[in-house]
Amino acid sequence: MLKTISRAFTRSFLDVFFPRNCVHCGDAVTGADYQFLCRASSRELFLARPPSCTTCGHPFFGLLSGSRVCPHCEELEPLFEEGRTLFLAKGPGRALIHELKYKSGFYVLSDIQAMIAATPYYRDYFEGAILVPVPLHATKQRERGFNQSRVIARAIQRATGAKAVENLLIRQEYTQTQTRLSRAARHQNVKNAFALASDAAVIADYSYILVDDVFTTGSTLNACAAVLRDAGVTQLKVATLGHG
Repeated sequence: MLKTISRAFTRSFLDVFFPRNCVHCGDAVTGADYQFLCRASSRELFLARPPSCTTCGHPFFGLLSGSRVCPHCEELEPLFEEGRTLFLAKGPGRALIHELKYKSGFYVLSDIQAMIAATPYYRDYFEGAILVPVPLHATKQRERGFNQSRVIARAIQRATGAKAVENLLIRQEYTQTQTRLSRAARHQNVKNAFALASDAAVIADYSYILVDDVFTTGSTLNACAAVLRDAGVTQLKVATLGHG
């Protein structure tokens, strides 16, 4: 109790002299639910909740009838069973991902973990699972200094009942960025990019969840899923921080 009061006092004291700025709009963050999103930006954040696409987790808007697969996934033949995403990667969601991925903003992980804790639909999805980060090529990881998918997986593990984070995959080909590629080009770009790590140990009856930062077309996750399926994984899902 005293530690909690002390931390709150310290945070309030620091906010007076060193106010935090919102990673989305740049305004000072005071009295908000998150440490690095102001109240206005927090209202713009769209946390993904059901009903949602069973393949990628993108939420459906309005009344749902018929297929539970969204337009993003209509051409995807998923090698995994299900997918979830925490929020839409636009506005403040996009800002959080960019702060982490391109500015080494590990401080936003505290807000991400708070979002996970407040979203049971996402949080409970990881219970008892082994988290497998989508790997970066060694060259890209040296350039960036870290693998954002592994950092995200660690944050998810801390905020949920996930069993462990294991690096079961390697990226054996240095591929061009997927950002500006078409759906077909994305699929071809990562077709043979991944392989099983030399020290990987797959346990057939364990539940595995592939973790990446953003779901766009699902090509990268599907390429990783193909490798894990070939290695004997029978229970395989995917999860991303953002979608879009």
